[in-house]
Amino acid sequence: MAHIPSGTTAQLELLTFQQALESANTPNGEYDIGTWLYAPSFYSEYRYLLGTRGQRPLICVGINPSTARPDALDNTLKSVQRIALANGYDSFLMFNVYAQRATNPDDMERVCNPLLHRENLEAFRYLLSLSPEPSVWAAWGAIIEKRAYLPGCVRDLVREGELRDARWYCAGPISKKGHPHHPLYLKKDEPLRPFDVNAYLDSLRF
Repeated sequence: MAHIPSGTTAQLELLTFQQALESANTPNGEYDIGTWLYAPSFYSEYRYLLGTRGQRPLICVGINPSTARPDALDNTLKSVQRIALANGYDSFLMFNVYAQRATNPDDMERVCNPLLHRENLEAFRYLLSLSPEPSVWAAWGAIIEKRAYLPGCVRDLVREGELRDARWYCAGPISKKGHPHHPLYLKKDEPLRPFDVNAYLDSLRF
């Protein structure tokens, strides 16, 4: 089932990331919180993160969330999980450049909601804090071209990563415009390789 946004996120009463994290760490009957990290812990118009808990996680960065949730991963997240495990990580954490849920990126809001972006950055800081040397997989593909505000959001993520000595990776072929490959249609054991995210951002032309 596709998710079409019901409106702009400015019309929503957003949970802060800390509130969403508190809900993610509160037991419920929907899924095992010892296995899954899901914030907020319920299906909504936005999602800060979804992944599994472990000691050596791989942070995967897409553009925006779709319909996946604990015990109901979509094909993209199934691929993310397989590739994380194949590369020696014991867990994966799916994060997105922008937190608005939309199956079709063309349905994303036209204007960045600064409040949603601010709380999304809090979520990224939290994910970075889970590892002494965070591994971040750039996996947004050409979808970054869908909205003019998305490259700026990525730049904010990169700045946060620099404060935590994050190491950026990509998987699969780089597009002609330099975009890192989306997780779909990659081999299940596709190797990660270093990705110069600053050089990539400097080269963006669209």
